[in-house]
Amino acid sequence: MNEPRYVAAIEISSSKIAAAVGRMHSTGKLEIIATDQEKGVDSVRYGILQNLEETSMRLNRIIDRLEHKVQIAPREIVGAYVGLSGRSLRSITTEVDITLPDDTEINDDILQRLREQALATAIDSTLEVVDAIPRVYYVGKLETRSPKGAIGNKIRAVYDLIVCRPELRRNLTRTIADKSGIQICGFVVTALSTAQVILTSEEKRLGCMLVDMGAETTSVSIYKDGGLRYFATLPLGGRNITLDVVSLNLLEERAEDIKITMGNAIARDTASSYNVNGIRMADVSNLIVARSEEIVANIVEQIKYAGMKDSDLPAGLICIGGASKLNGLPELLERQIDLPVRRGQLPEYIHLEDTKSPSSEILEVCSVLYSGAADSEEECLETPGAPELPANGQPNPVEEQAPAPEPRKTKTSVWSRFTKDLSRRVSDMFSGADEDDSDLI
Repeated sequence: MNEPRYVAAIEISSSKIAAAVGRMHSTGKLEIIATDQEKGVDSVRYGILQNLEETSMRLNRIIDRLEHKVQIAPREIVGAYVGLSGRSLRSITTEVDITLPDDTEINDDILQRLREQALATAIDSTLEVVDAIPRVYYVGKLETRSPKGAIGNKIRAVYDLIVCRPELRRNLTRTIADKSGIQICGFVVTALSTAQVILTSEEKRLGCMLVDMGAETTSVSIYKDGGLRYFATLPLGGRNITLDVVSLNLLEERAEDIKITMGNAIARDTASSYNVNGIRMADVSNLIVARSEEIVANIVEQIKYAGMKDSDLPAGLICIGGASKLNGLPELLERQIDLPVRRGQLPEYIHLEDTKSPSSEILEVCSVLYSGAADSEEECLETPGAPELPANGQPNPVEEQAPAPEPRKTKTSVWSRFTKDLSRRVSDMFSGADEDDSDLI
């Protein structure tokens, strides 16, 4: 029976730095054995690292705490899969084709050539391609999503290229690999990994939208006929609502607390008359409702940008992310889009053993961990080397060696050195006089 692999993942978002360690079984089951996180609002803006040194320090503290947990010790985290998220991430559609000899059977080599051609598509010089997701294939005149084994003299494919600004990956590499010394086993687009884990195959076939509402960004992924049809990242999130409340002369921490405990995305029928430390709750409600409606309107508008209608998504919306926990937000989405809305959750094949963190808070990093481990055979943890034992299982006796004799040290007093030097000088003086006299004879 194959032993499970120990794997790790790191996900750095606009609100926090999270890491997870798990055991990946050959059956496809993942056990999350340890998680940890730290807030990182000041180090990350819109998903792009701004302060590499501060982020590295926080990440090192997280890794150190994880390595000291009984589920992991004495193993050390030497590698990790890293999540990619940020407002520059989006999809670009491209079409590529290969002409083949007559009656050629499509195999893995041809599909790989097709994918490499898609990855090499010329795009805006300010962006780089991080992945290519096939939408549909055409072998001759046959449309298919499983072209392997089909026969034809030409294959054409439509790909969704996932692109982002180069500094997104570059800053992650500088922080995680260069400063923290953790090998990056692979980059995983967080939005795609969460869709892989959370969405069912039925939802993808029918048509659905996955909405991940973070602190400063909201990613939108639309699926139809089993594949990705549209992906975009909006520069709006839960922190925008918090900063609106800050305008009422509150510290951000206090504004966040009021938003979570008293805020609601849907306006009340009657205005509140409550006052909390001089702050009118009616003013707080107006700010939260206005910004929530703006965020929801931008989310709904993405369906039009994808060239689709609400009726094309009968499976509805699936919401994840910290900002989606705002009271009334799912209901506001339902009112605007007239489609079912549900909250995303981890599937049964991802078992959360570390229950200190709510699954909703670590859903993204767990998804990155599963997607990375499922597509690779990397081992992310190492056990420090132990001394090898001989066949009898007993350590070899170590022969005791007598300590090497220390060289003797002669201690000479200052007066002794002075008198010896003076004697030598007097002797040289008289011998010099004798030599001069002999020259005169």
